[in-house]
Amino acid sequence: MEQKDIEMKVKSILNKLRPYLQHDGGDVEFVRFEEGVVYVRMMGACVGCSSIDLTLKDGIEAILLEDVPGVIAVELVEDIY
Repeated sequence: MEQKDIEMKVKSILNKLRPYLQHDGGDVEFVRFEEGVVYVRMMGACVGCSSIDLTLKDGIEAILLEDVPGVIAVELVEDIY
């Protein structure tokens, strides 16, 4: 798969997952895809949540690894103010 195709598929899957996160007051945003790694920003109730690692690795990353060839990991981008 080409970079743009991978990004489109990743964004599509994230959009399908967003309602589940939004139901609990959180959200996820695609930041970039680079060298097999998907970088996302967690927002809302997800920020500072004790379950963020579980949501990120066992949820989002597991789904993307299974459904999108070329994805090798998902990493969290944290804003520094």
